[in-house]
This record gives sequence, structure tokens and C-alpha cells, in this order.
Amino acid sequence: MNKILAFIGYFFLLLNFILFFKSIAHRGKAYRLFVFYLGLILIVQIWSELLIRQKTNNLFLSHFYFIGQFVILTLFYFNLLKKVDLQRKIVKGASITVLLILGWQYFNNPSLFFEFNLLEIFVTSFVIIIYAVFHFFNLLNEKKEFYYINIGVVMYLFGSTILFLAGNFMISLNPEINQLPWIFNSFLYIVYHVFIFVEWKKSYSKKKLNS
Repeated sequence: MNKILAFIGYFFLLLNFILFFKSIAHRGKAYRLFVFYLGLILIVQIWSELLIRQKTNNLFLSHFYFIGQFVILTLFYFNLLKKVDLQRKIVKGASITVLLILGWQYFNNPSLFFEFNLLEIFVTSFVIIIYAVFHFFNLLNEKKEFYYINIGVVMYLFGSTILFLAGNFMISLNPEINQLPWIFNSFLYIVYHVFIFVEWKKSYSKKKLNS
């Protein structure tokens, strides 16, 4: 079941990357950053799947995923929040703090590179959710730019963070129960990419571009 959901998620990720990439030359910086984000995640997912097929440990890729996601989405929201100086200062301060904390953690414990780092998952996701909430607040008086993507980001990161934390505590339980967080996470991932697709359809499709 989880494998089927995972491949559906991969399909939507590839589809969204192709759709958004097609018109990258005609769009602004925030749009290009989001396309870069989709491209990075696509590379990590493909690399991860190849390692699984070779029966090789792929946990180190989780750090490329979470830290890469954090860095690119930070730049994405920093660009979107350009009209509110206080929010941009918070983004700068929070982002530097998170990267320093994680850098110090890996410096003191290099073995974490080959494990799931729950602190990394929590802080990178939580801080991005804060940025997304800033954007929601700004959208009350602005054009609904990246509205559906923002909904997807909040929903997916909030849900997946809880599931990853829960999954860590469920490792010692029945294997069937232990799979539940991963199944729900795969489902959330699909829904996330459905929101991204809706954003493209409503705001960036060929019809919209021509108009």
C-alpha cells in the first residue's frame, strides 16, 4: 500500500516539476525558486529510490531533503515577504539560527548524518510553517499569489512533522502499526502535490500565461 502511494507521489512530483519548469523563463524569482525546490526534491527522491533498489542505506539523503527544502523555501518566502521588513528580518534571523544549530549538532555528532535527525525535521519544518503563516496574513490585503502552494506547505509540513515524530516512537510496536505513519505521510505528500497542481492550473497554465 505504502509503495503504491509513494509512486503516486513521485508521479505528481515529476508532473508538477515539468509543468512549472515549462514556463520558468516567463516568471519571477519566487516562481523560479519554487521550480528549483521541485527539482531538488525530485533528484533526492530518485536517488533514494535507486539506493533502496540496491538495498543500501539512504537515510543520509533525508538531510539533503530537509535542509535543502528549508534553504530553498526560506529564499522563496523571503522573496514573497519583500513588502514587510519586520517579517524579512525574522526570516533572516530564524534561518541563520536554525542552520547554526544544525551545523553545531552535526559537528559534535557526525554519526547523525547516517540517521534520522528529529531535531532537524522539527525545526526546519516548524520555521517554514511560520513563514507560510506570514504569507497567509499578507494575502489578506494582496493578490492571492502562491495561495494553493502555501496551503499545501502548511498542511504537509505540519502533518508530516507529527507523523515523523510519532513514527520514531512507534518503531518498537507491531510492524503493521509501525507502517501507519509512513502510509499517512505518503497520502499527505500526494495531497500536497495536488495543491501544487491546482496552483499551476489556476495561476500558471498555458491559458493563463497567454492571457
